[in-house]
Amino acid sequence: MMTSGCHTASGQSYPFDKKAEINPDYVFTYAENQTSDYPTTQAARYFAGLVNEKTEGRIEIIVYPGAELGDEVSTMEQMKYGGIDFARGSLSSLADYSPESVVLQMPYLYKNADHMWKVLEGEIGADIMKSFEGSGLKALAWFDAGVRNFYTIDKPISTLEDMRGLEIRVQDSALAKDMIKALGATPVPLVYEDVADALQTHEVDGAENNWSSYEAMKHDAYARYYTLDEHMRIPELLIMSEVTWGKLSSGDQDIILECALEAGDYERKLWKMREDSSRQKCIKSGTVEISLSDREKQRFRSEMNELYEKYCGQYMDIIEKIASAASLA
Repeated sequence: MMTSGCHTASGQSYPFDKKAEINPDYVFTYAENQTSDYPTTQAARYFAGLVNEKTEGRIEIIVYPGAELGDEVSTMEQMKYGGIDFARGSLSSLADYSPESVVLQMPYLYKNADHMWKVLEGEIGADIMKSFEGSGLKALAWFDAGVRNFYTIDKPISTLEDMRGLEIRVQDSALAKDMIKALGATPVPLVYEDVADALQTHEVDGAENNWSSYEAMKHDAYARYYTLDEHMRIPELLIMSEVTWGKLSSGDQDIILECALEAGDYERKLWKMREDSSRQKCIKSGTVEISLSDREKQRFRSEMNELYEKYCGQYMDIIEKIASAASLA
């Protein structure tokens, strides 16, 4: 049997009724840093089951959730050399492998979710996926990761002026920190696991994330004002090691691509259900949802002009194409 990465078939479950009863030619690893019940992890298992079914058991993929194989950054490093075969990664963790992908991470880039998916499923999305070629990683399919919004403890954010002077937790990312500064607030970089304590002790005035994370980490217990400013929609990718890709026949490569696209559609449906459920739970528990007017959203977006020049100076033609696609969404 040919194998790659860390190889053990224990604990794997498939979403299909019947598993081919033959010894696989390949046993591959799939790294996921989210919990077992998270939409991206469920989609990973769905992908693994599809591949096993369509190769009649010749390819088996073992999914390791909960960052068992390492965090996202170390996972990508291992994938470059074939130490891990598959993973799901946020574009914010993949920027070093495709500088061009920064355009899809910019604040207030999309009008809405439909706008983003028009871009990702069109020429721009295909070009960004191709831009990973030669990096050691192969992009297979887009995953949804929702939209990030601000939430605060004491003072709701209804206007741009409400941001002034707030201390807001962000990821330790130069772009995220610059965005907060541009809005007149102070960025406080903290690891995800420490945010609830920081909110509880008022170390920060607020934070930002999607509905699912806000609810799952119980941030709603401390920061009940949730403002729908929709500052970031950072998509994620189902990715594969180019080393592993090169081991497969063209027929098996086609199967991998086909199954990845199916898994992407499956993940989007799961994400939408999870997001809706989280929102309803939080509002029922006392979260105050605040919607910004279109005019106010434009004011927030206008504060990003210098960031676009700083991070996307050589890619402004792509930014313009993305803006043009808004009329089709």
